[in-house]
Amino acid sequence: MTSRDFNELLACPRCDNRIIFDKGQFQCRGCKTEFPVLDGVPFLVSDPGTTLYEWRERYHALIRRLEQDIERIELSLKQGDLPELTCKRLESSKKANAAYIDELTAVLNPLDVTSLPANLETYLALRTRLPSDQGITTYYANLHRDWCWGDQENFDSLRLVLEGLDEHVPEHMLVLGAGGARLAYDLHHKFPSALTVATDFNPLLMLAAARLMRGETLHLHEFPIAPRSVDDVAPERELRAPEAAGENFRLVLANALRAPFKPGVFDTLITPWLVDILPETLSIQARRYNHLLVDGGYWVWFGSHAFRGANPEDNISLDETREIIERNGFSAPTVIEAEIPYMVSPASRHGRVEQVVVICAQKNKKLKPPSRHVALPDWLVKPDQPVPITEAFKMEAMSTRIYAFTLSMIDGKRSINDMAELMEQQRLMPKQDAVSSIRGFLIRKYEEGESYSTF
Repeated sequence: MTSRDFNELLACPRCDNRIIFDKGQFQCRGCKTEFPVLDGVPFLVSDPGTTLYEWRERYHALIRRLEQDIERIELSLKQGDLPELTCKRLESSKKANAAYIDELTAVLNPLDVTSLPANLETYLALRTRLPSDQGITTYYANLHRDWCWGDQENFDSLRLVLEGLDEHVPEHMLVLGAGGARLAYDLHHKFPSALTVATDFNPLLMLAAARLMRGETLHLHEFPIAPRSVDDVAPERELRAPEAAGENFRLVLANALRAPFKPGVFDTLITPWLVDILPETLSIQARRYNHLLVDGGYWVWFGSHAFRGANPEDNISLDETREIIERNGFSAPTVIEAEIPYMVSPASRHGRVEQVVVICAQKNKKLKPPSRHVALPDWLVKPDQPVPITEAFKMEAMSTRIYAFTLSMIDGKRSINDMAELMEQQRLMPKQDAVSSIRGFLIRKYEEGESYSTF
């Protein structure tokens, strides 16, 4: 498939209109949004400028944290009288962190990390913010698993997905949430005549994968959670693909909740380790996937099945999953359950065996897609909208009042009992309850102060 053919699959993630490639970047014919191409990877999110801004901010926060780690290590080494192996471990960590800063900067260079930030109000208005719990290196270990030491896990993952596909042969395959892209790469080599498109919103994973797909070798330090020995604290790894991926393999930086593709253009959709971590119900996700597939297309869900949302009705069992998928435009799914190794690094004691599922369903009905994903409500985006009185705000207001009053009573003379009596006089809470509340609050503040003073 040529670049022109690939471009024909794309749609604007902001307004769903056609996008064209011109002068080294993509542009929407409708809303005129311009989408850059980073080291050959289209950056197709609905707010590219402001999303780049946030990734740059997270990059700078990460680099500062690494620099602080180096400074802490230097302080520890200056204390003296440390065991020989402890000194060796600290020196290795210091050297690795310094190298890691350079390694990350080299991979993320296409982000132009020195650029000035974009307008935050635009970013909020588009409501496609990055998940607050996802940093640049949240899935960093996946790169090492995919391209260095994870042969068994990679083999098992491919085997199970192929078992789910059964005799289906993909022609246009989309892998949403591809991570380090090893599963997408292996599937592509199993079906080399197919167009394989792998997407993820994490720039470190996609930009590293872009270089690996070209046949380059990356040298990156690994930081195991539980090193087996002093020598395993931060080993330098060599990451590489068995061979270049080829023209029919494409990477796209994109948000799975606003996939930048036309409806009905893929006959195969793979969602590895994705469905149960997205902030949407399975019903809504299933309709989104239905919209992307051709009639008769296959959706394969691979990975965990562990829903842990705030709403009890959304924390579904595997039996409920079958029913929900059938109700949203798919045939009765086939389900495979298996155990595979998970993140079993040779340098770490933290690897485990994971129970995974492969759920495969065929599109048998065309449904109306859900509205575009919205990450923030209107009252947070539009400054003229009234802010609702939520239960969370009520509780926070009371807690803030109590904590502010507690801090105002600290004068170096009053005891916890004295403060509890004053709180009772103010009718904030009974003295007995106030003693426990004040003590708990002061313990937290004391421990926070201790952690600040260690640096």
